[in-house]
Amino acid sequence: MKRGLYLVHRWLGIALCLLMAAWFLSGVVMLYVGYPKLTTEERLAGLPPLRAETCCVPLSRALAAAQAVALPAQTASAAPARGAATRQWRLTSVAGEPRYVLAEGLRRLVAVDARSGEAIRAVSAADALASARHFAGGQLAGEYLGRVDEDAWTHSRALDAHRPLHLVAVQDEFSRWLYVSSRTGEVVRDATRTERTWGWLGAWLHWLYMFRGGPVDAWWTRIIIGLSIACGVSVLTGLVVGVWRWRFRGTYKGGRRSPYSGFVARWHHILGLVGGLLAFTWVLSGLLSVNPWKVFDAPGAKPDRAAYAGGPLVTDAAAGFPEAADAVGGLLALGLAPREIEWRRVGGVMHAVALGPGGPWVVQADGVPAQSLPAARWREAAARLLPGARIVQAEHVTRFDRYYYAREPHTMTGQRERPLPVWRLRFDDANETWITLDPRTGDIVAQSDRRRRVDRWLFAFLHSFDLPQWLAARPAWDAWMLGFSLAGLGMSLTAVVAGWRRLRRKLRANQPIPLAAAASSARPQP
Repeated sequence: MKRGLYLVHRWLGIALCLLMAAWFLSGVVMLYVGYPKLTTEERLAGLPPLRAETCCVPLSRALAAAQAVALPAQTASAAPARGAATRQWRLTSVAGEPRYVLAEGLRRLVAVDARSGEAIRAVSAADALASARHFAGGQLAGEYLGRVDEDAWTHSRALDAHRPLHLVAVQDEFSRWLYVSSRTGEVVRDATRTERTWGWLGAWLHWLYMFRGGPVDAWWTRIIIGLSIACGVSVLTGLVVGVWRWRFRGTYKGGRRSPYSGFVARWHHILGLVGGLLAFTWVLSGLLSVNPWKVFDAPGAKPDRAAYAGGPLVTDAAAGFPEAADAVGGLLALGLAPREIEWRRVGGVMHAVALGPGGPWVVQADGVPAQSLPAARWREAAARLLPGARIVQAEHVTRFDRYYYAREPHTMTGQRERPLPVWRLRFDDANETWITLDPRTGDIVAQSDRRRRVDRWLFAFLHSFDLPQWLAARPAWDAWMLGFSLAGLGMSLTAVVAGWRRLRRKLRANQPIPLAAAASSARPQP
């Protein structure tokens, strides 16, 4: 058995040591430079305040224009069922002009000029350049780099509805590339020069994005799973072998506790003992990040967001719908500066959520902004989220805890909005569902069940040690993460050297001996 473990570790290590080194090196980079994303804060910063004098045609007119554009493009098989609810109604700005963005049916995005009520049928290169320049400050030079369907910095599925994307380079202090939606004209992603440069050694390498967007794209998840399992076996067998070979009592010749006298082998042994267990947990948690075989998907009923909404979005005044012009006018009258408005429905009643500095604000049918929805509305609506289940606990969360917390924007989950305070509602269903609600807007900002809370520990915690109190304890957290990352990198690089040496010896040993040399060696020596 021991020999079998030695051989498994040796040859798996030789095959995978470069990959392990790449994962540790890229992990260090990702501690400080993440994959490009456009956070809500960054997006709002690039938008001008909405103005009453340019806003807006009634939303019902914009919906009619959008419907006329969306339906001809849908095949009979792809057409939404009668009465299918619109998924998103949003008022934003593109190149300084107000624009509705509407997601109809199967997430087909349609943009409508909020001044004229005309649907945007195409976004040209000139349109994209104007949008990007305005987003970046208006006075900057911009260079149109072309259209891309998917490149190294746009693998996110959240961008699918906007593809293909226009790419514009702007000459700001960050030398950003701005990706503009070909559907709506909005800037939907930015990538700074720092992100693009370090990203090749960071997220692109760490997530094996060389396998994304090409002929093996459909196999990417399986590749991650297969390589993670193989690396896990390599690290675990190495840890077992390392413990076997370490002299906890007594020493080998020369007073060493490791049997290896060579520098590379000895340090591979020592670093493996120091960082091997943590390396195994990192490989395991990396595997779990892709939810292999859907092990964290709970069976049974899921929260019914349609029941929470109490019906589809409607422009009916009887349902409390506020028009865009009324919402913008009411906010401006109070000296507020809304930059974007999105319509919601909670408990059967419509309202608008306005975003901007100092926001969000809630606007109802009377057009008067408020800081929050009436509590009774979202409480009654929340009781309908899980039919047959009751809310057994309502917890007012006023500070981050181990299940609800924010990460820095550059991290993998840094784009998630985590407002405070919130209400955490616990249900008595079979999956022990928790729903976290923002009482200001009525938005569901997080949901979890028993399996997802296990995933929180096996993936997020083991991969990032992301307890809020630990994240706040910097630079101690940095020292911990960097120390073990460098130990893992050293372990992997010594494996690269040792593996290369063994392979070279094998190759030399298997080389055929030249005939002349063989004949010479066969002669009797005087």
